Amino acid sequence: MTLDADALDDMPRPERAAPRPTRPFYWSVRRELWETRSVFIAPAAVGVIVFLGFLVSAIGMPHRRLHTLTLPPEKQAALINLPYDIGAAALIGNMMIVGLFFCLAALHGERRDRTVLFWKSLPVPDLTTVLAKATIPFLILPAVTFVVVLITQALMYLASCAILASGGVSISTPWSFATVLAGPVVLIYGLVTMTLWLAPLYGWVLLVSAWARRAPFLWAVLPPLAVGLFEHMAFHRGYVSSLLLGRLTGGYEVAFIVPTKAALKASGGIPQIGLDKLDPGKFVSTPGLWIGLVVAAACLAGCVWLRRRGEPT
Repeated sequence: MTLDADALDDMPRPERAAPRPTRPFYWSVRRELWETRSVFIAPAAVGVIVFLGFLVSAIGMPHRRLHTLTLPPEKQAALINLPYDIGAAALIGNMMIVGLFFCLAALHGERRDRTVLFWKSLPVPDLTTVLAKATIPFLILPAVTFVVVLITQALMYLASCAILASGGVSISTPWSFATVLAGPVVLIYGLVTMTLWLAPLYGWVLLVSAWARRAPFLWAVLPPLAVGLFEHMAFHRGYVSSLLLGRLTGGYEVAFIVPTKAALKASGGIPQIGLDKLDPGKFVSTPGLWIGLVVAAACLAGCVWLRRRGEPT
């Protein structure tokens, strides 16, 4: 028996595989995606609605296209691109709405259904959890929106080609590598700048979600409205309301070159957004951008502090 044991000890043993890293941030983001399917469902649903609406509006497209081709080149481009721009704007607006509502329920939901105790028992720091939740509106939603916009616009273009061909209208659109590349580049630039411009709003709503015990929507909306109303009634000024409105809708004026009245008149009142309208220098040099990012970082730090001390509601 001793010899057999010695022989077994001398036999080479297989090496144990090194344990895989746990990657808490990666799995925290996966958890958010598992629990929040609206991140994918909402953009897809809006894309389907945009495409179906385009198909309905395509009735009579060959006749309208013949009339459009008689107009000046600027108005031709504006009218032909208008459905694609409206579809992209609808999907980008959906991204903002879904992002705000996700932030509203991100930290409040786990306290409301009392799962916060379970998630805090795992070896995942509160900072990792908060950053994983912030990844959804700051990274995942823009990426999903980008893909859905490209797919929707491609389907719209293929449908318009088929409809025009069936009506006997020739499709003579000059294509080049620069033309094909311009659309995605402008879309990526618009999504990135809009997300950065909305950063303080996302941070504020996340902070309210981590703090409010009841009705987080009211706590997120009513205080800014109350401050704006008080300022207007007491001082007859609208600085707060202008600041909030500019944060919601002012990203375009900061990130793009605003067309002149003459350019708008030439395109029939429809602004044309191309590579020549991008203005990243003005965007990164705007103090409001960096102030907003500092506010967003402070709100995320507050979320970490509140979650560390938070209890189920």
